Amino acid sequence: MTKATIGFAMCGSFCTFSKAFEQMEELVRQGFDVIPIMSQNACTTDTRFGAAEDMVKRAESITGKKVLCTAVETEPIGPKNMCDLLIIAPCTGNTLAKLSLGVTDTSVTMAAKSHLRVLRPVLICAATNDALGASAQNIGRLFNTKNIYFVPLNQDDPVKKPRSLVADFKRIPECAVAALAGKQVQPVLF
Repeated sequence: MTKATIGFAMCGSFCTFSKAFEQMEELVRQGFDVIPIMSQNACTTDTRFGAAEDMVKRAESITGKKVLCTAVETEPIGPKNMCDLLIIAPCTGNTLAKLSLGVTDTSVTMAAKSHLRVLRPVLICAATNDALGASAQNIGRLFNTKNIYFVPLNQDDPVKKPRSLVADFKRIPECAVAALAGKQVQPVLF
């Protein structure tokens, strides 16, 4: 039996890239066909967590496919039924805001818009320092959006970063299977 095709989109929460790559590898190991997608920031920004070129090469090495980095490259995802599921991991507060308001000015937001327009599921693996602050209203809006699912979240450092939430990246494969079946893994907050 052929497994689903998953678009795996990465935004600029660079400190979580190693966790995202581990789960990208796990999905490939489990037999999913994975299409790598990166926001322009993820594709081009060198950080203390690594060089952008190395991140792109790693995604391409894991999946055996070219990383899609522009809105022009990701727009056909929906019309061409390229993916059964789109995962955004990590999904930043900036991208959460854009998704909740229908803004499509990046490769990742265009991928989501294109995918949602053909009524297919999007799984959000959030990582944002303001999830319990400015991003809370956007997360709430997305919880009420058809075909949007979340990887369960927890406070990663309640003392030093009391408004920060990070999804449990290790649960991406489990949540992917649930989202493909139209189900939200519970509890969402733990």
